[in-house]
Amino acid sequence: MKSLLPLLLLAASSVFAQDLDAQKKNVVTIAEKNQVELRFDQPYAGNDNPKQKVDLYLPKKRNTDKPLPVVALIHGGGWVNGDRLGYAASAIQFARTGDYASVAVGYRLTKEAHWPSQIYDCKAAIRWIRAHAKEYNLDPNKIAVMGSSAGGHLSSLLGTSGDVKELEGDLGPSTAFSSRVQCVVNLCGPEDFTQALMFDKDEKPIAKDDAVSGLLGGTYEEKRTEALAASPVTYVTSDDPPFITFHGTADKRVAFLHAEAIHAALKQAGVPSLLVPITDGGHGSVGHPEVIARAKIFIGNTLRGEDTPVDVTPIPALPEKKK
Repeated sequence: MKSLLPLLLLAASSVFAQDLDAQKKNVVTIAEKNQVELRFDQPYAGNDNPKQKVDLYLPKKRNTDKPLPVVALIHGGGWVNGDRLGYAASAIQFARTGDYASVAVGYRLTKEAHWPSQIYDCKAAIRWIRAHAKEYNLDPNKIAVMGSSAGGHLSSLLGTSGDVKELEGDLGPSTAFSSRVQCVVNLCGPEDFTQALMFDKDEKPIAKDDAVSGLLGGTYEEKRTEALAASPVTYVTSDDPPFITFHGTADKRVAFLHAEAIHAALKQAGVPSLLVPITDGGHGSVGHPEVIARAKIFIGNTLRGEDTPVDVTPIPALPEKKK
Protein backbone atom coordinates (compact mmCIF):
# COMPACT_ATOMS: atom_id res chain seq x y z
CA MET A 1 0.00 0.00 0.00
CA LYS A 2 2.82 2.38 0.86
CA SER A 3 4.06 2.23 -2.74
CA LEU A 4 0.75 3.65 -3.98
CA LEU A 5 0.90 6.76 -1.81
CA PRO A 6 3.00 8.94 -4.16
CA LEU A 7 0.72 8.03 -7.07
CA LEU A 8 -2.41 8.81 -5.10
CA LEU A 9 -0.99 12.06 -3.78
CA LEU A 10 0.05 13.10 -7.28
CA ALA A 11 -3.36 12.31 -8.64
CA ALA A 12 -5.11 14.13 -5.82
CA SER A 13 -2.93 17.23 -6.10
CA SER A 14 -3.18 17.46 -9.88
CA VAL A 15 -6.96 17.66 -9.83
CA PHE A 16 -6.96 20.98 -8.01
CA ALA A 17 -6.05 22.75 -11.23
CA GLN A 18 -9.43 21.73 -12.59
CA ASP A 19 -12.98 22.69 -11.73
CA LEU A 20 -14.86 21.00 -8.92
CA ASP A 21 -16.77 18.55 -11.10
CA ALA A 22 -13.59 17.44 -12.79
CA GLN A 23 -11.90 17.06 -9.42
CA LYS A 24 -14.66 14.81 -8.18
CA LYS A 25 -14.67 12.72 -11.35
CA ASN A 26 -10.94 12.20 -10.99
CA VAL A 27 -11.29 11.15 -7.37
CA VAL A 28 -14.13 8.77 -8.28
CA THR A 29 -11.94 7.17 -10.94
CA ILE A 30 -9.12 6.62 -8.44
CA ALA A 31 -11.57 5.32 -5.84
CA GLU A 32 -13.11 2.84 -8.26
CA LYS A 33 -9.69 1.48 -9.20
CA ASN A 34 -9.09 0.89 -5.50
CA GLN A 35 -12.47 -0.74 -4.81
CA VAL A 36 -13.73 2.21 -2.77
CA GLU A 37 -17.29 3.52 -2.83
CA LEU A 38 -17.76 7.28 -2.51
CA ARG A 39 -20.60 9.29 -0.99
CA PHE A 40 -19.81 12.94 -1.74
CA ASP A 41 -21.32 16.01 -0.08
CA GLN A 42 -23.11 14.60 2.94
CA PRO A 43 -24.48 17.59 4.92
CA TYR A 44 -23.94 17.58 8.67
CA ALA A 45 -25.16 21.03 9.71
CA GLY A 46 -28.74 20.93 8.49
CA ASN A 47 -28.10 23.28 5.57
CA ASP A 48 -26.67 23.36 2.04
CA ASN A 49 -23.42 25.17 2.83
CA PRO A 50 -20.85 23.36 0.63
CA LYS A 51 -18.20 23.66 3.35
CA GLN A 52 -20.37 22.06 6.02
CA LYS A 53 -20.35 18.63 4.41
CA VAL A 54 -18.34 15.44 4.54
CA ASP A 55 -17.28 12.91 1.92
CA LEU A 56 -17.64 9.28 2.96
CA TYR A 57 -15.31 6.57 1.61
CA LEU A 58 -16.40 2.95 2.05
CA PRO A 59 -14.51 -0.21 1.05
CA LYS A 60 -16.37 -2.31 -1.47
CA LYS A 61 -14.66 -5.39 -0.06
CA ARG A 62 -14.74 -5.40 3.74
CA ASN A 63 -12.55 -7.75 5.71
CA THR A 64 -15.28 -8.24 8.30
CA ASP A 65 -19.03 -8.12 8.66
CA LYS A 66 -18.61 -6.19 11.89
CA PRO A 67 -18.99 -2.39 11.93
CA LEU A 68 -15.87 -0.67 10.61
CA PRO A 69 -13.71 1.79 12.53
CA VAL A 70 -13.64 5.26 10.98
CA VAL A 71 -10.73 7.58 10.17
CA ALA A 72 -11.87 11.21 9.94
CA LEU A 73 -9.51 13.46 7.97
CA ILE A 74 -9.37 17.24 8.44
CA HIS A 75 -7.59 19.35 5.84
CA GLY A 76 -5.14 22.18 6.45
CA GLY A 77 -4.68 25.52 4.73
CA GLY A 78 -4.29 28.08 7.51
CA TRP A 79 -8.05 27.96 8.24
CA VAL A 80 -8.50 30.16 5.16
CA ASN A 81 -7.71 27.79 2.27
CA GLY A 82 -8.01 24.13 1.46
CA ASP A 83 -10.80 21.68 0.83
CA ARG A 84 -11.75 18.21 1.98
CA LEU A 85 -10.88 16.82 -1.48
CA GLY A 86 -7.27 17.48 -0.50
CA TYR A 87 -7.47 14.40 1.69
CA ALA A 88 -9.01 12.18 -1.00
CA ALA A 89 -5.78 10.22 -1.46
CA SER A 90 -5.44 9.40 2.23
CA ALA A 91 -9.16 8.63 2.53
CA ILE A 92 -8.92 6.16 -0.34
CA GLN A 93 -5.78 4.64 1.08
CA PHE A 94 -7.47 3.87 4.41
CA ALA A 95 -10.71 2.61 2.88
CA ARG A 96 -9.07 0.39 0.27
CA THR A 97 -7.62 -1.82 3.02
CA GLY A 98 -11.10 -3.12 3.81
CA ASP A 99 -10.42 -2.46 7.50
CA TYR A 100 -11.70 1.12 7.73
CA ALA A 101 -14.21 3.60 6.45
CA SER A 102 -12.89 7.13 6.07
CA VAL A 103 -14.51 10.54 6.14
CA ALA A 104 -13.03 13.75 4.70
CA VAL A 105 -14.35 16.68 6.72
CA GLY A 106 -15.18 20.10 5.34
CA TYR A 107 -15.49 23.15 7.57
CA ARG A 108 -16.11 26.87 7.20
CA LEU A 109 -12.99 28.89 6.46
CA THR A 110 -12.13 32.16 8.16
CA LYS A 111 -13.16 34.29 5.20
CA GLU A 112 -16.67 33.05 5.99
CA ALA A 113 -16.63 32.57 9.76
CA HIS A 114 -14.28 33.28 12.67
CA TRP A 115 -13.44 31.09 15.64
CA PRO A 116 -15.07 28.98 17.10
CA SER A 117 -17.05 28.12 13.95
CA GLN A 118 -14.33 25.76 12.74
CA ILE A 119 -14.44 23.49 15.78
CA TYR A 120 -18.26 23.66 15.87
CA ASP A 121 -18.21 22.30 12.32
CA CYS A 122 -15.72 19.53 13.05
CA LYS A 123 -17.65 18.37 16.10
CA ALA A 124 -20.87 18.35 14.10
CA ALA A 125 -19.10 16.20 11.50
CA ILE A 126 -18.06 13.67 14.14
CA ARG A 127 -21.64 13.57 15.42
CA TRP A 128 -22.82 12.95 11.83
CA ILE A 129 -20.58 9.86 11.69
CA ARG A 130 -22.19 8.46 14.82
CA ALA A 131 -25.70 9.36 13.68
CA HIS A 132 -25.14 7.40 10.44
CA ALA A 133 -23.11 4.55 11.90
CA LYS A 134 -25.89 1.98 11.66
CA GLU A 135 -26.79 3.02 8.10
CA TYR A 136 -23.24 2.46 6.83
CA ASN A 137 -22.22 -0.31 9.27
CA LEU A 138 -19.65 1.88 11.06
CA ASP A 139 -18.43 1.52 14.63
CA PRO A 140 -19.50 4.67 16.54
CA ASN A 141 -17.06 3.84 19.33
CA LYS A 142 -13.98 3.69 17.13
CA ILE A 143 -13.28 7.03 15.46
CA ALA A 144 -9.78 8.30 14.76
CA VAL A 145 -9.14 11.86 13.64
CA MET A 146 -6.15 12.97 11.58
CA GLY A 147 -5.16 16.34 10.16
CA SER A 148 -2.23 18.46 9.03
CA SER A 149 -1.38 22.04 10.05
CA ALA A 150 -4.74 23.79 10.62
CA GLY A 151 -6.27 20.33 10.34
CA GLY A 152 -3.82 19.12 12.98
CA HIS A 153 -4.99 21.92 15.25
CA LEU A 154 -8.64 20.99 14.80
CA SER A 155 -7.89 17.28 15.20
CA SER A 156 -6.01 17.98 18.43
CA LEU A 157 -8.83 20.16 19.68
CA LEU A 158 -11.34 17.40 19.00
CA GLY A 159 -9.13 15.17 21.12
CA THR A 160 -8.73 17.46 24.10
CA SER A 161 -12.14 19.20 24.23
CA GLY A 162 -14.44 16.21 24.32
CA ASP A 163 -15.80 17.39 27.66
CA VAL A 164 -15.99 21.12 26.87
CA LYS A 165 -19.59 22.20 26.33
CA GLU A 166 -18.59 25.68 25.16
CA LEU A 167 -16.97 24.21 22.05
CA GLU A 168 -19.76 21.80 21.10
CA GLY A 169 -22.00 24.19 19.22
CA ASP A 170 -25.55 23.24 18.25
CA LEU A 171 -25.18 22.58 14.54
CA GLY A 172 -27.20 20.02 12.68
CA PRO A 173 -29.78 17.38 13.57
CA SER A 174 -27.38 15.06 15.44
CA THR A 175 -26.69 17.02 18.62
CA ALA A 176 -27.75 14.07 20.80
CA PHE A 177 -24.62 12.19 19.72
CA SER A 178 -21.13 12.54 21.19
CA SER A 179 -18.34 14.39 19.40
CA ARG A 180 -15.56 12.53 21.22
CA VAL A 181 -12.88 10.70 19.24
CA GLN A 182 -10.84 7.66 20.23
CA CYS A 183 -7.41 8.69 18.96
CA VAL A 184 -5.66 11.64 17.32
CA VAL A 185 -2.99 11.80 14.62
CA ASN A 186 -1.63 15.34 14.77
CA LEU A 187 0.52 16.46 11.83
CA CYS A 188 2.32 19.73 12.64
CA GLY A 189 -0.74 21.36 14.21
CA PRO A 190 -0.64 24.64 16.19
CA GLU A 191 -1.32 23.73 19.81
CA ASP A 192 -0.86 26.84 21.95
CA PHE A 193 -1.98 30.16 20.50
CA THR A 194 -0.62 32.09 23.47
CA GLN A 195 2.72 31.50 21.75
CA ALA A 196 3.74 32.52 18.26
CA LEU A 197 3.59 30.06 15.41
CA MET A 198 6.55 31.64 13.64
CA PHE A 199 9.86 33.16 14.72
CA ASP A 200 12.30 35.44 12.89
CA LYS A 201 15.95 34.71 12.15
CA ASP A 202 16.87 35.94 15.63
CA GLU A 203 14.33 33.55 17.19
CA LYS A 204 12.04 36.39 18.17
CA PRO A 205 8.29 35.64 17.98
CA ILE A 206 6.36 37.02 15.03
CA ALA A 207 3.06 38.34 16.34
CA LYS A 208 1.71 39.46 12.97
CA ASP A 209 0.41 36.25 11.43
CA ASP A 210 -2.45 36.65 8.97
CA ALA A 211 -3.66 33.07 9.43
CA VAL A 212 -3.88 33.40 13.21
CA SER A 213 -5.46 36.86 12.98
CA GLY A 214 -8.00 35.49 10.52
CA LEU A 215 -8.93 32.77 12.97
CA LEU A 216 -8.92 34.75 16.22
CA GLY A 217 -9.88 38.19 14.91
CA GLY A 218 -6.50 39.70 15.82
CA THR A 219 -2.99 38.74 16.89
CA TYR A 220 -2.45 36.32 19.74
CA GLU A 221 -1.31 39.28 21.86
CA GLU A 222 -4.46 41.28 21.10
CA LYS A 223 -6.84 38.33 21.47
CA ARG A 224 -5.55 36.61 24.57
CA THR A 225 -8.93 35.18 25.59
CA GLU A 226 -9.56 33.77 22.13
CA ALA A 227 -6.00 32.46 21.94
CA LEU A 228 -6.49 30.46 25.13
CA ALA A 229 -9.90 29.22 24.03
CA ALA A 230 -8.59 28.01 20.64
CA SER A 231 -5.56 26.17 22.08
CA PRO A 232 -5.75 22.38 22.38
CA VAL A 233 -3.32 22.50 25.33
CA THR A 234 -5.88 24.52 27.30
CA TYR A 235 -8.25 21.57 27.61
CA VAL A 236 -5.95 18.60 28.25
CA THR A 237 -7.40 16.23 30.86
CA SER A 238 -6.63 12.68 31.92
CA ASP A 239 -9.54 11.20 29.94
CA ASP A 240 -8.32 12.46 26.56
CA PRO A 241 -7.70 9.84 23.84
CA PRO A 242 -4.21 8.68 22.79
CA PHE A 243 -2.23 11.04 20.55
CA ILE A 244 0.60 10.69 18.09
CA THR A 245 2.25 13.86 16.84
CA PHE A 246 4.53 14.21 13.81
CA HIS A 247 6.33 17.53 13.34
CA GLY A 248 9.37 18.82 11.47
CA THR A 249 12.10 20.11 13.75
CA ALA A 250 12.88 22.90 11.27
CA ASP A 251 9.25 23.88 10.61
CA LYS A 252 9.18 27.65 10.02
CA ARG A 253 5.39 27.91 9.70
CA VAL A 254 4.40 26.16 12.92
CA ALA A 255 7.36 25.96 15.29
CA PHE A 256 8.31 22.56 16.71
CA LEU A 257 7.65 23.92 20.20
CA HIS A 258 3.93 23.37 19.52
CA ALA A 259 4.50 19.63 19.16
CA GLU A 260 6.51 19.64 22.36
CA ALA A 261 3.80 21.62 24.16
CA ILE A 262 0.92 19.24 23.42
CA HIS A 263 3.08 16.17 24.04
CA ALA A 264 4.25 17.48 27.42
CA ALA A 265 0.73 18.48 28.49
CA LEU A 266 -0.69 15.09 27.57
CA LYS A 267 2.10 13.18 29.29
CA GLN A 268 1.68 15.25 32.44
CA ALA A 269 -2.03 14.41 32.46
CA GLY A 270 -1.29 10.71 32.05
CA VAL A 271 -2.61 10.50 28.49
CA PRO A 272 -0.77 8.13 26.11
CA SER A 273 1.19 10.39 23.75
CA LEU A 274 3.87 9.71 21.17
CA LEU A 275 6.03 12.39 19.53
CA VAL A 276 7.88 11.63 16.30
CA PRO A 277 10.23 14.42 15.18
CA ILE A 278 11.05 14.75 11.49
CA THR A 279 14.69 15.73 11.62
CA ASP A 280 15.41 19.01 9.79
CA GLY A 281 11.94 18.82 8.30
CA GLY A 282 9.94 21.87 7.28
CA HIS A 283 6.18 22.37 7.33
CA GLY A 284 5.59 19.98 4.45
CA SER A 285 7.77 17.22 5.84
CA VAL A 286 4.75 15.45 7.36
CA GLY A 287 4.00 14.23 3.84
CA HIS A 288 6.80 11.69 4.27
CA PRO A 289 5.52 8.15 3.44
CA GLU A 290 6.90 6.92 6.77
CA VAL A 291 4.51 9.27 8.58
CA ILE A 292 1.39 7.63 7.15
CA ALA A 293 2.90 4.18 7.71
CA ARG A 294 3.48 4.84 11.41
CA ALA A 295 0.14 6.64 11.76
CA LYS A 296 -1.61 3.55 10.39
CA ILE A 297 0.08 1.35 12.99
CA PHE A 298 -0.96 3.74 15.75
CA ILE A 299 -4.57 3.81 14.51
CA GLY A 300 -4.61 0.03 14.13
CA ASN A 301 -3.41 -0.44 17.69
CA THR A 302 -6.02 1.95 19.07
CA LEU A 303 -9.08 1.13 16.97
CA ARG A 304 -8.52 -2.48 15.96
CA GLY A 305 -6.74 -3.87 19.02
CA GLU A 306 -3.54 -4.63 17.17
CA ASP A 307 -0.31 -4.86 19.13
CA THR A 308 2.40 -3.56 16.83
CA PRO A 309 5.06 -1.31 18.37
CA VAL A 310 5.06 2.20 16.94
CA ASP A 311 8.52 3.37 15.98
CA VAL A 312 9.09 6.80 17.55
CA THR A 313 12.66 7.27 16.38
CA PRO A 314 13.07 10.53 14.44
CA ILE A 315 12.34 10.38 10.73
CA PRO A 316 15.00 12.02 8.55
CA ALA A 317 13.37 14.61 6.31
CA LEU A 318 13.33 13.89 2.61
CA PRO A 319 15.56 16.15 0.49
CA GLU A 320 13.69 19.21 -0.73
CA LYS A 321 12.96 19.27 -4.43
CA LYS A 322 14.88 21.88 -6.36
CA LYS A 323 12.68 24.58 -7.85
